[in-house]
This record gives sequence, C-alpha cells and structure tokens, in this order.
Amino acid sequence: MALLRRSETVIAGILLLAMVLIGTINPAFWQLDNLFSLMRSNVIIGIMALGVLLVLISGGIDVSFPAFAVASMYLTIKGMLALGYNGVVLPLLAATLMGLLFGAVNGFFVYKFRMIPLIVTLGTSAMVRGFLLGVVGTSMININKMPTALIDFARTDVISVTKADGTTYGLTAMVLIYLGLALAMHLVLRYTMIGRSAYALGGDPEAARRAGFDLRKTIFFIYCVAGALAGFAGLLHSGMIWLANPRDFVGLELDVIAAVVLGGASIFGGRGSVLGTMLGVFMLVMVKNSLIIMKVDTTWQLVAVGLIVIVATALSAWRDRRRTA
Repeated sequence: MALLRRSETVIAGILLLAMVLIGTINPAFWQLDNLFSLMRSNVIIGIMALGVLLVLISGGIDVSFPAFAVASMYLTIKGMLALGYNGVVLPLLAATLMGLLFGAVNGFFVYKFRMIPLIVTLGTSAMVRGFLLGVVGTSMININKMPTALIDFARTDVISVTKADGTTYGLTAMVLIYLGLALAMHLVLRYTMIGRSAYALGGDPEAARRAGFDLRKTIFFIYCVAGALAGFAGLLHSGMIWLANPRDFVGLELDVIAAVVLGGASIFGGRGSVLGTMLGVFMLVMVKNSLIIMKVDTTWQLVAVGLIVIVATALSAWRDRRRTA
C-alpha cells in the first residue's frame, strides 16, 4: 500500500496510460525507431533536470541553466577550434568546469546576500547570454567546422538496427551517460549528508541550521552541481545535433522545470526524487513528440507545456497543503 501512495507510482501509472492512449491514436508511436528517438530526446533535458531537481529540493528555482549550458558549449567549441584540438574528454571537462564556475556565482549571491534564487538566476542568465552574444559572437558553428571527435562520440549507439530499405537507426549510448548521472544523483541525495542537507534546507532553513548542517557548503554544492550538469549537457547537445548555436536553449527552462515538477518535486522545497524526475522528463518529451507526430503547430505545443506546468504545480501545492493540514 505504501508503494501505491508514492508519487513515483502515480506518475508511472499516468505515464503508462498516456502511452497506451497515444499509441492507440497513433500506432506509429510504438515503432522502435520512434521509441529510440524518444529516449534520445530525454538525454539533454534529463541531465539538466537533475540539476534543477537539486535546486527545487533546496527550496530555490533556477532559470539560468540554459544560458550556462549554451555559454559553456559555445566557448568550449570556440576554444577547440582556436587551439586545433579534436578530442572529447578534455572539452567535456572544460565545459563542466565552466558551468560549475557559473553556478558558483549563483551560490555566492544566494548565500552571501540571502537573495531570492529566482532573481539571482534571472540576472546571471541575462548577463551570461549578453556577454556571449555581445562579446564572443553570434555566428553558428556548422557541421563542417565542428570537431569530428565530438560528433563521433555523440553518434555512438548501444543498439543499431537496419531497416528493410537499408537505412539504419539506433539507441544512442548517450542514454547510458544520462542513466549513470541519474544514478549518481540518486545515491548522493539518498545516502550522503550533503544530499540530506539539501532536503533539510528546502524543508526549513532555520531548522537545518540548528540541526548542524553547513548551509554555505550546501548552497554552493547545489548551484555548482546544477551549473556543472548544464555545462556538460550543453556540450553533449552540440555533439548530438552537429552544430553549436549561441542562441540555443532559449525557453528551455520552462520545459525542464515542468518536467521536474511533473515528476513530483515540490516548488516549495524539501521534496523530490530522481526517479520521479526521470518519469516527468519522459512524459513531457513523449507529449511533445506525440504532438509533433500528429502535426500539431508549435504554438499549441507551448500551450500544452504551459498547461502541464500549471496543473503539475497546482497538484504539488494541493499535496503539500494536505500533508501539512
């Protein structure tokens, strides 16, 4: 009975029903290439969602991660081209470190000046995007200039299938990276003191301080990890789509926050899980993918995402009120 009351179980049940409904309306949904495409679409949003989950659990809201992702991605690739470097590991580390440093700026203002996280992240997002477009440049780096090692890495498949007409499709190995990061985040939140301190901070900051948690360390950890995941996801994204666009990820914060809230995380802090977030990401991606298959206009896709945010937030608030009543 306890399992049935868990939010993850409810989300999984809704997801299963939605899949059956969508598959009934459009049988093409169940085709293997579409399912592989769905899983591929989960990777970047999912990695970013892990960072947003951490921030939401702590009682904050982060809207700066798309700007951090695109800045880390674009600056890293510009550096690779300038140096003539064609590798994978060092660029991924560089983009991750860059995102971490951006996140540390958020952590500094949130902790030092007790500023509202939403305001801080709105400001840092605007500054980073403005610097990127105003100082670094606005030109896209297309496939003919992209580092080939990065593209080859992102094209690696775990499973490859050949159709009757000779064309092939596969399940990207980037899914394994996503799952590995999700597992690491789950272990940190479930079994470490820093993970418990994030939940405590979101539940009641003053009580967390009195319990002996180091809030400075916790806040910096949260925003640094969120920034690092954004930077990593940004560079991985460029390899997966074979180009680097400094205007990318505009508006992505709505999708990611919607997925995390849909996955059961409370916007008031203190509640959320990695499994729920992954289910929320899959549901959001599935809905958007299905709307595309059914040739629904992009503007109506935005309406659908906005509706998901409102409904998920309302349900989260209602659940929290019930538990505190």
